[in-house]
Amino acid sequence: MDWGYILSVMVVSAFGVEAIVFGLAAIGVNMQFGYTGLLNFGQSAFMAVGGYSVAVTVIEFGFNFWVGVILGLVIAALLAVILGIPTLRLRADYLAIVTIAAAEIVRLLVRSVTFKDFFGGSDGKQSFASGFFALSPLASDVSLRIGPVALNNRQIFVLIVGWAIVFLGCLLVWLMVRSPWGRVLKGIREDEDAVRSLGKNVYLYKMQALVIGGMFGAIAGFVYAVGNEAVSPDFFGTDTTFFVYAILILGGAARVFGPVLGTVIFWAIIQGTDVFLRSAIDVGVPVISLMNGTQAAVVRFMLVGLGIMLLMIFRPQGILGDRKELALDAR
Repeated sequence: MDWGYILSVMVVSAFGVEAIVFGLAAIGVNMQFGYTGLLNFGQSAFMAVGGYSVAVTVIEFGFNFWVGVILGLVIAALLAVILGIPTLRLRADYLAIVTIAAAEIVRLLVRSVTFKDFFGGSDGKQSFASGFFALSPLASDVSLRIGPVALNNRQIFVLIVGWAIVFLGCLLVWLMVRSPWGRVLKGIREDEDAVRSLGKNVYLYKMQALVIGGMFGAIAGFVYAVGNEAVSPDFFGTDTTFFVYAILILGGAARVFGPVLGTVIFWAIIQGTDVFLRSAIDVGVPVISLMNGTQAAVVRFMLVGLGIMLLMIFRPQGILGDRKELALDAR
């Protein structure tokens, strides 16, 4: 097997566009779940709002790319408010039910035949990111090669901007959670009745955390849209949200860099395992060679799932986490 190629794929995947997208989405869920104890199972809905806001604004209305970015953030905030108004005064599981339903509603809406002329149906939207790439200072012939994997100037620019946004997001979260506002969020996570007895408006703080986390999801949608220069409704399924939670659990909830570490490790393992299994099939490794490529793609998720199960058994707080951070009050 070509171990150099496998390692190259793992490195590119660990720091690629998908890692950025899911890292940003996990930062948002970390604000909601890790620091506040909110179970948002519909982060993919906020990601879809971000991606489609840019695509539709540019293609259908002919506006500037950055108008789509602002519009996406506003719509994501409004969506969070709409979802939070009927649920945040109730038990945590009501928010989980409503958000997972909302994510499917958004996905089916943009995928529907009725709105195909507007959202593109199952084909999605393409060719709308020129306004973003017009800002690139990189020459058209700039490229980067990591082993046998080559990146062009557009891909490099997306990676630079994407990781800059990730670390700016981490800095913002670090500043927020160290503030009195952030300490109230942690108090709500541990015992919201005690926080309420101190005169704090728990409902308002929860709403703020839900809105901020949703806006991070929209930013992840922006990066997905420009990184792929297209948006597709099938990307925003429920499995996307669960990948985000797997990343957060892996890295460690309620830790500023937990989502970053989690997304790097998660995508390195996901893609590395896939390439390893396919290479093992090609060279005829015993047992593994009994599978085909489709089965290998399924087995890699089984292996990752097994790894996460073992992590939850032996280190449930994640790699960077603290066991105390998992003491959530779900009443």
